Amino acid sequence: MYVFSVNANTPQPFDDFKAGDEVPFMVYVNFKDLSGAELLCKFYVEQAGFDNVKIDKRKMIAEHFLADPKLIAADPNMKDAVETGYAIQVFSAH
Repeated sequence: MYVFSVNANTPQPFDDFKAGDEVPFMVYVNFKDLSGAELLCKFYVEQAGFDNVKIDKRKMIAEHFLADPKLIAADPNMKDAVETGYAIQVFSAH
């Protein structure tokens, strides 16, 4: 699994964001290959209605962390990514 720090723009007003706002995200992608995980990350953010997706940071989550049920249960985004393949968390500001 990989976790990405991502920025993307809103092409039109969306919730509390104006058109053109840069929005920060954390995206968890449960995929073993970094290149594939990056492509999926961008795809999922675009499918959520954002564009100009830029990955700022990336980090692999080691398998031994993913094997710890207590750790998974403590992080709702990681739990969602394990169960569904990905999770997106949007932040209101940098």
